[in-house]
Amino acid sequence: MTRARNNANQPAGRTRRTAKAIRSGVRRYPRTILASVFDTHHGHGDPPDEVLDQLEHHALALAWIGHASVLARMGTTTIAVDPVLSARIGMKLGKRILGPARLQPSPVSPKNLRAIDLVLLTHAHFDHLDKPTLAAMVSDTTIVITPPGCERLVPPGFAEVRALATGRSTEVFGITIEAIKPRHWGARTVLDRRRRVNAYVATGDGHRVLFAGDTAETGVFKDLDPIDVAVFGIGAYEPWEHMHATPEQVWAMFQAMNARYLLPVHHSTFELSDEPVDEPMQRLLAAAKASDARELVLDAAPGEVLAVE
Repeated sequence: MTRARNNANQPAGRTRRTAKAIRSGVRRYPRTILASVFDTHHGHGDPPDEVLDQLEHHALALAWIGHASVLARMGTTTIAVDPVLSARIGMKLGKRILGPARLQPSPVSPKNLRAIDLVLLTHAHFDHLDKPTLAAMVSDTTIVITPPGCERLVPPGFAEVRALATGRSTEVFGITIEAIKPRHWGARTVLDRRRRVNAYVATGDGHRVLFAGDTAETGVFKDLDPIDVAVFGIGAYEPWEHMHATPEQVWAMFQAMNARYLLPVHHSTFELSDEPVDEPMQRLLAAAKASDARELVLDAAPGEVLAVE
C-alpha cells in the first residue's frame, strides 16, 4: 500500500492521476452545470424539526444529516459539523448555484439549526462550507470554528468566528476542540492556496468524538486517546484516492485507533466522483464483516439519531 502511494506521488503517477481527474470532470461537470442553469426547483421544502429534539435526550448522540454533515450532542452542547443542507452546492452565478444537486432531501432545515451552540467547519470546499446554509443558521449565540484562512467565508452575524490552527485547542461551552491536520487540501477555488484544513477531536462530559473531515489514508489518528465515535468520510475516492480514503483504508484507520464506533459519512448525497453511489457503504460493511466487527459500524439513515450514551 505504501509502495503504491509512493508511486502515485512520482511524476508519472501524478500525470496519470491528473488525467483520470480530467476525464472524471469531463464526464460529470458539463451536464452538472447545464442542469444547474435550467434548474427551476429551489429545494425540497422544510422538513420537520425532530432531529435536534431527539438529540437532546442523550448524553452522547449523533445524527448524520447527509454528505459530511453531522449533528452531535455532547452533554448539554449541540454541535453541527460541516452543515451543508442546500438542494444544490457550488459557485453562485447570479441567482443560480452551479454545481451538483442533492440526490436526497436534507432531513433538517437550516433554519431549524439557528441558535445551535457550536459549528465546526473542516475546510472551505463547497461541499463542506455552504454559505447559504450558514447564512440561514446565523445566530448571535452560536460560535463557529474554522481552519485559518476560512474565517471570512462565514456569513456575518454569529457570536464569534474562531480560527483554530493545527495542533491547537480551544474550549467552547465546556467542550474542548482540538485541531488535527488530515491528509487533504482546503482550497475554495483552483487558484486558492491560502486556506487550511482541519480534523477535530471534541472532548467533553466524559466523551471524545473524532470528526475526521476529508482525508486520504494517514496515520495521524492512530495515537489519539480513546475515542467514543470516529466520524470518517468514505466516498469520493474515484479518482481522488490521494485525497479521499477508500472504505477499506477508512476501516484500517479506524482499526488502528482506540475507538468504539465508526460513523461513515461523505457518501450517497452528491455526485462528486465516479464510484457508484451505493458502493462506499457496501465496501465498508464488507471490510467490517471480514474483520468480524460489523456491529462497530453505525449504519444510519440520514436524520436517524444514534444514541451512544
